[in-house]
Amino acid sequence: MIGISIKHLRYFDALARQGHFGRAAEACSISQPALSLQIKELEEILGAKLVERSSKQIRLTMLGEAFALRGRDILQAVEELTDLARASRGPLAGRLRIGVIPTVAPYLLPRLIKELVARYPGIELHPREALTRILLEDLVGGRLDAAIVALPITEPSLASFILFEEEFVLVRPRDDAAKPVPSPSMLREMRLLLLEEGHCFREQALEICSISSLAPRALMEGSSLSTLVQMVGAGIGVTLIPEMAMPVEIRGAAVCVARLDAPRPTRMIGMVWRKTNPLADQLMEIAEMVRRVGLLALEDADSAFGPAPIAP
Repeated sequence: MIGISIKHLRYFDALARQGHFGRAAEACSISQPALSLQIKELEEILGAKLVERSSKQIRLTMLGEAFALRGRDILQAVEELTDLARASRGPLAGRLRIGVIPTVAPYLLPRLIKELVARYPGIELHPREALTRILLEDLVGGRLDAAIVALPITEPSLASFILFEEEFVLVRPRDDAAKPVPSPSMLREMRLLLLEEGHCFREQALEICSISSLAPRALMEGSSLSTLVQMVGAGIGVTLIPEMAMPVEIRGAAVCVARLDAPRPTRMIGMVWRKTNPLADQLMEIAEMVRRVGLLALEDADSAFGPAPIAP
């Protein structure tokens, strides 16, 4: 009799997470019929249904829900066995899956990837850009090795390493350059452009201005920092962006940037990974490298202000 294989568990885990045969097949890089066949084979081995199928969606049975949870534990244990062997071989090599939030990725990843490849010639990088919630889910589930996010995080199974602290800076239309810098309370009365729901940076910006995310305000939204800055350049409003984003986002835009008055709002960026990951020592080395790269990026951003000093 054929037994349950790791392949069965991976395919079923993808289906449970995606809730759709087509998306799950795409995530596993196989055809939908092949995935369906593997799930059917798994159900035959178990002698019970794991999935309720309909023309538009799938739903896990009670057994399927419990099986998915146990299966993820097994898959994570298998990943950690593989990582244990990798850790014993010395310098980091092979696959490294690292996630980065969207308000950091474009400004940090290009330089970081170059540094990592130079330092670890045998590394096979798999970077992923996604929202914090998704990155933490994938990290806990063993689908990522590490993630670069805004701290703090509350997941007890994860270790964190502080990388750097960066300021929030104000972006206004170029014609406003000579005007006094508004206080956070004044920003509440202005047309503030924010990222869409789900971005932690959005919630941090609302907190700076003491605006409730539930308040019935006409806050304008964009899908990226690039969109927000271009909207500001068009005279639609003002926005806040992280300091590291300045060299990329304000280039060629009809905007000006200004530091807010003290105490200047900041956010802490860190790298997180599972406490049980056998690669923890190697990930700490990588975190030190990320920190150096991040500080260099912040030095580049500081030049956008000219000679104005950075507050301690």
